[in-house]
Amino acid sequence: MFKRLIPLASFFFYSFAVWSQPIDNTAVLARKQVPVLCYHQIRDWRASDRQIDKDYIIPPATFKAHIKMLADSGYHTILPDQLYDYLTRGTALPAKPIMLTFDDTDGDQYQVARPELMKYNFKGVYFIVNTNIGKNRHYMDRKQIKQLSDEGNVIASHTQDHVNFKKLQGTAWETQVDKPTKKLEAITGKPVKYFAYPYGLWNSKNLPELHTLGFLAAFQLSEPRDPGDPLMTIRRVIDCGYWTSATLDYNIKHDFGKLKQRQLARVNVKTLAK
Repeated sequence: MFKRLIPLASFFFYSFAVWSQPIDNTAVLARKQVPVLCYHQIRDWRASDRQIDKDYIIPPATFKAHIKMLADSGYHTILPDQLYDYLTRGTALPAKPIMLTFDDTDGDQYQVARPELMKYNFKGVYFIVNTNIGKNRHYMDRKQIKQLSDEGNVIASHTQDHVNFKKLQGTAWETQVDKPTKKLEAITGKPVKYFAYPYGLWNSKNLPELHTLGFLAAFQLSEPRDPGDPLMTIRRVIDCGYWTSATLDYNIKHDFGKLKQRQLARVNVKTLAK
């Protein structure tokens, strides 16, 4: 138990140092955006899958081809602490940095993505929906989540049961964000400092609560960042299941840093949130 408390105590000291220094949002926005990819299910399509589903479901063969393309192209995966230090202090990053993120606790992220990332010495960020932990054979259990953390990946928060962030108020902050985050810390023995919005949906009025709860940064999908709080609205792009490796390469090179986003992504996110 004492050993588990050490990293949490270190986090609180680090957080105090961070909070005591105001963030220069203008400087954060001026830095070149780092590509951040988002994955959900990694499985073959079924006859019942709609076209919209195929944005969020990437076949294993396609996923493996995309990861190989990233490795062959010289990309280096980074983790949220590195991104945070770069955005806030200009700390140098490796050549061709990229972040790989995985939402919703899906078991194929452990069974398919994990060995593929390990093949290239890549690391990932896993945003966990707590009610999905050990839910059935399709989701990761506590032991797998702990193993991912022990292997150098980052475990982060995605709410208790994937509720719309815009609707959080009152006691929901405790039940949907604070308590689930503490449970993840108990599983890994490490602080949970990062958050991802279910459906990618967020609103400016609720962002201050994430600061209050101790998060350093949060990840959305492809909307423009909030100029008043860019650290809490870091952009990601979904690696769509029907993209070729060339399409992914194009989107990595051209999508980040532009205010005009793909209309398809906005439509799909709103549809899933209904």
